[in-house]
Amino acid sequence: MKCDEFVDLVTAFLDGALSAEEETRFVEHLALCDGCETYLAQFRRTIATLGELPAESISGEARSKLLTAFKDWQQQS
Repeated sequence: MKCDEFVDLVTAFLDGALSAEEETRFVEHLALCDGCETYLAQFRRTIATLGELPAESISGEARSKLLTAFKDWQQQS
């Protein structure tokens, strides 16, 4: 597995949505690549931090823009 594929699969990995074969390849790459290990740790920290933000801490407009950007990103994948 290359790093770009790893990055593409991070959210699926965290959601437990990878096939057994994909998860094995993902974990094997993770064990060999310090950069991807750091990326995954940063991704987990970001999720944990954002999950603790109160809903009113982000404006409706900002929330809408983020949701649109995420939806557009998912459709491109």
